[in-house]
Amino acid sequence: MARASDGESVLHKHLRVLGAFEAAVPFLSLSEIAERAGLALSTAHRVVAELEREGLLERLPDRTYRLGVRLWELACRTPGALGLRELARPHLEAVQARVRQHAQLAVLSDTEVLFLDRLSARDAVINATLIGGRMPLHATSSGLVLLAHSGQSVVDSVLAGPMRRFTPHTIQTEQQLQAALRRVRADGWAVCDGHIHEESRGIAVPVYGAHRDVIAAIGVVVPNDDAPTLGHIELLIRAARDISAAMRAASLPTGHPAATAGGRYRPLVTSSIRSMEYFEATSTTSAS
Repeated sequence: MARASDGESVLHKHLRVLGAFEAAVPFLSLSEIAERAGLALSTAHRVVAELEREGLLERLPDRTYRLGVRLWELACRTPGALGLRELARPHLEAVQARVRQHAQLAVLSDTEVLFLDRLSARDAVINATLIGGRMPLHATSSGLVLLAHSGQSVVDSVLAGPMRRFTPHTIQTEQQLQAALRRVRADGWAVCDGHIHEESRGIAVPVYGAHRDVIAAIGVVVPNDDAPTLGHIELLIRAARDISAAMRAASLPTGHPAATAGGRYRPLVTSSIRSMEYFEATSTTSAS
């Protein structure tokens, strides 16, 4: 891998520039990119120009930059997070149609929860999450579910860092966090009343992969009121089971009795039955 004169790889500099953008900070000037990436302005200028030429960054008329559509195109080719999002979408839609508030899908990313998808009603309660955005593990129901099923090293990392306080109800101490994780493991779900915003309640359950490992969390954000939570929990558990089944079916070999149609496209897309049959025929033809 090519390295710059300062010993840092060229690739790492490019990744630092791309990483300067966040869901909550989608537009940056060149000087802001340099500052957030920790690069000299001249270096940032060169890297930004290269990324712009490749379509990974786009320059706007006001001379700010945003992530380019080429990144989205590349990301859509992975059966990882976006494949999970695609397979989970019908079940997420069913949940949101029932609760008529917010429904969301999240995965663990380092010591944060990364939200892959979110569906919201126009008149829903406040929800601070963004698609592609991150939140602290200790402060969200999805984060607690994912943390409860993570290794001890992840828990230790969360405990070693500052635990941001959003409201008086946000978990703040090791004792509170450990108690919450024990409760999640015992119950099989997490409920956070007013942890991010006092008007909002987060509820989440785990989504299991083919090897019974937790690969995601599906949750809702609803009003933090006296309404019972059991109905929402049961709804989420059913949706999580359906997502797990869809993931397993998408991973089965073509021709297996339980495999869904779609051939090699199954881990990437959920569509109509006829569309999936078309994809399977296309993949079979191209492979022959």
